[in-house]
Amino acid sequence: MPALTFAQISLESVDELLKQKQYSKAEGILVLYVANHASNLRALELLGDAYGYQRKWDEAIDVYESLVEANNNSANYHYKYAGVLAMKALDNKLSALGYIGAIKYSFEKAATLDKNHIDVRWALVEFYMELPGILGGSIKKSFAYAQELEDLSKVDGYLAKGYIYEYTDEPQLAEKYYKMAITEGGSIVCYDKLTKFYEAEAKPKQAIKNIEYAQKKHQRNALHYQIGKVAAEYNVELHKGEQCLHKYLGNYSAKDGVPKAWAYYRLAQIETHKKNKTKALKYINLAVTALPEIETFWKQKEVILEM
Repeated sequence: MPALTFAQISLESVDELLKQKQYSKAEGILVLYVANHASNLRALELLGDAYGYQRKWDEAIDVYESLVEANNNSANYHYKYAGVLAMKALDNKLSALGYIGAIKYSFEKAATLDKNHIDVRWALVEFYMELPGILGGSIKKSFAYAQELEDLSKVDGYLAKGYIYEYTDEPQLAEKYYKMAITEGGSIVCYDKLTKFYEAEAKPKQAIKNIEYAQKKHQRNALHYQIGKVAAEYNVELHKGEQCLHKYLGNYSAKDGVPKAWAYYRLAQIETHKKNKTKALKYINLAVTALPEIETFWKQKEVILEM
């Protein structure tokens, strides 16, 4: 690439490509840029991010490891290095044991270097909860980092404690802390954590009620879909679920996230529960036509045809 073209490259514009999820394009630009600017740590970090977003763990590990070597006192470099090592370990259980020491070291190093780093404390909460005790897993350590989170951000601390109690099968305490997070922060994330908890506990009516509270506060069309989804999956409050799915479809925009085909699929589920074969077939055909590659839709169609 001509030197003039390199001069015109803005790392801010590449960062914007990453935000727009154009990871492959950003990677292509950064590989060429780094080849000519090997000492530019910001460019290297962005390249590591581009690899990570694409689940190219080996490439991301190499980049972040070089950043840690270049600046061993950067909490963010240690955090990202440990993060991709952890993802690599999750993808390859056979090699996971070889990464545990490095993951633990870099996460804890990042936490020590930056006393206000919320993300790394979240990572440590999950790391120590999910790591088997024989390999160093520790509820006590996980809870200690959850307390550090609470000292930095009450919402994050409450959510972390809710996660720990849910993981250790203490549902009453989990529910308590998720509700405390909603009271303290009230974000969509807080409501979503409690909704997923209720779903995991097979309490769909409580899940729907919680989503309705979230809808009243945040007025998000996507929440209409969530109500319809729970109603369809658990065969509860079908009329309400049907109404919400039609609202979702009527107000749909790309920012809602879930394609319309999934709303048609949920409507097909609801009509299947109601033993209405004609309507169920109508909706599942709309879903299949829109997204024919989704195997779940075809399976639902088989169920309907056998009614």
